[in-house]
Formats: sequence, structure tokens, C-alpha cells
Amino acid sequence: MIKAFEVFDTMRTANAGRLKEAREQGKKFVGTYCTFCPEELIIAAGAAPFGLCGTKEDPIASAEQVLPRNLCPLIKSSYGFAATGTCPYFQASDLIIGETTCDGKKKMFEVMNDLKPVHVMQLPHDPEAAASLDLWKSELNRLKDRLEEVFQTEITEDKLRAAMRLKNRETTAKRRVHDLNQRVPAVISGIQVLTVTWMSGFALNKEEIIEALEAYVDEALVKADEGLAFGDQNTPRILVTGVPVGLGSEKVLRLVEDNGGAVVGLENCTGYKTLRLMTDPDAADPMEALARKYLGIPCSCMSPNKGRMELLSDMITDFTVDGVIDLTWQACHTYNIESYTVAELVKQKHNLPFLQLETDYSQSDVQTLNVRIAAFMEMIQK
Repeated sequence: MIKAFEVFDTMRTANAGRLKEAREQGKKFVGTYCTFCPEELIIAAGAAPFGLCGTKEDPIASAEQVLPRNLCPLIKSSYGFAATGTCPYFQASDLIIGETTCDGKKKMFEVMNDLKPVHVMQLPHDPEAAASLDLWKSELNRLKDRLEEVFQTEITEDKLRAAMRLKNRETTAKRRVHDLNQRVPAVISGIQVLTVTWMSGFALNKEEIIEALEAYVDEALVKADEGLAFGDQNTPRILVTGVPVGLGSEKVLRLVEDNGGAVVGLENCTGYKTLRLMTDPDAADPMEALARKYLGIPCSCMSPNKGRMELLSDMITDFTVDGVIDLTWQACHTYNIESYTVAELVKQKHNLPFLQLETDYSQSDVQTLNVRIAAFMEMIQK
């Protein structure tokens, strides 16, 4: 057992208890729902960014009183937590930042704006188009203006460059956690990787979380040299790609590992998708450097989305992958359609087994998923 894991295992609950005290001390908070949100600007404005609740089934029934049932569970869960007042991080936020990654989310944000102020960033969807960088940079400047207005501050270049350095350090620390499982056998379970990196999003202080991440990796590496491993040389090594996954929606990861596999790679946006993207804090134009970084996120909302295929190909090699599972939430059209391209890459270029799973946050299909995953694992082990 890695002792440093205890910090992450209790982080969401522990930090929720610190929110009131922090606000009484004058701390400002901004809630986010997506990795396209440039946290550097929030930090430079003197506020703390954190991810908001949206990965559990519990509030979905309440959300469906307003939102349609045939909608992505992530969207319904996010709105449900906000509407029911059961996400303390939403309650503590001075501003919510959304983005137009899909039609469902951008329309949901219109409704959410009745609960709390929501600033929606208009995301360009062609990362290769010449106009996209200009559009995205203008959106970052619009967000900068909004943050300065809300928090009555000025985001100077010096503050922004310092925030970029801080965010780079956090990204590096998170990537080190994932890279532990480039070892064969894997050092830790995929569930533990998810817990550590996803829980980090609820941190109230970046310096504290960077220190905790670095301590975790350092301890894990020492224990790995002493023989700590998840599985052995023959354990099937699985890469999970697709939609965002958090605690409460991790059933596929658990089923893989319950069936004798090791989830060694998580390509989704709560995983490795953003961890190769850094900014140059010494760039002549820090806002353009920031725009280039976030426009480079290979989300399925991008079209074309060559970056995701390049990242997947690299991860298959770097993590010594034996099979790929592409996870899609019901009604997530961009990931569902892009699964065809992912399958072609995995099967044709890498000659590996591939499985697409479409599901939601409920437990109603666990037995069906278990049968399919068990058969997939058996095929790999033959």
C-alpha cells in the first residue's frame, strides 16, 4: 500500500469541509467542467479553480425534471448536482465556466445560468483552421475580461506567466502518476491512477496538490523497486479511451480489473489527453501560447481530430498495451462516431483487440458489460 494515497482517497470530502473556512478568509473560487477551461487565467486572477461534481448517478433523476432523458449522463449529472445543491464546490463557486464542446452542454449551461453565473467559452472545432487560433485567443481574452470584472483585479503578464509555470508543474506531476504504469508489470491499478488524478481536481491549493502528487510518485517508485506491482508479466494490459470518467462512473475500469486485467492507460480527458500539453511561460505573447495549448486538446469535438489518433498510437506503444476499450456514454455522438476511426487505428495499425462499450452511469447493465469484458479478456489471454 502506498501511504501517500490516503491524501487523495479522502480529498474531495476533506476539501469540501475546508470551503467555508476558505471563503471566510476571502478565497475566491471558480468551478469548471472541462479541460478546455484555461486554469492559468483563473489562477492569475487570484482565484482557485476546481472541477465540479458530475460523475454520479444520484442526481440524474432530479435533472430529468428539467432536461430530457435521452441526454448524456455526464450533462444530466452535472446539472443535477447543481440544481439539488448537493455539490459543495458548485455552491462555493463565484463563477462557473462552461464551453461549447457539445450541443447538449451548451444548452444545459443556459439553464444552469439561472442557478449561478455561467461564462460559456465558444470553442472553435477545427484545430487546423487558420481562423481557429484567432477565435480561441479572442475567447481567452473575453474570459480574462470577465474574470477581471468578477474579481475586481488585473491579470498582468507577470501573474499569467507565474500561473503558467505553476500549471506546468501540476501537469508534469500528474503525468508522472500515469507513467508509473509504463512499467511491466504495472505498478498500480487503473482505479488508483484515476483516484489520484481525478481527486486532484478538487484541490483548493495548487502547491499543496503538486507536493502531494510528487510525494505519491516518489513513494510508488521506491515501492516498485521493492516489488510492488499490480498483476504480473502476463496480466493483460488494457488502454481505456473515450469519454471522461470519474469516481462514480468507473464501472468499466473496475470490471476490467475484476476480470484479471490491468488498466495501464487512460487516454480520456480525465486522464492522459491533456498531459503532453504545456505552455511556454517565456513566450512573447503568453495569451497566444495559452490559446495554442488548449486548442491542441484532441477531444472528439474537434474535426478533424488527428491529435487523438497520434496520442492513442503513442500510448499503445509507450504503455505496452494488449487491448483497447473505447468507452462511450449514451447520447455522446462525437465519441460514438469517432469510435470507428479509433477501431481502425487499433485493429489495422496496431493489430490489437478492440472493444467499444456504450453505457451510462447506472448499474443496470453491469452483468451485460461483465460478460462482454470477460470475453474480451479471455480473447487477449489466449
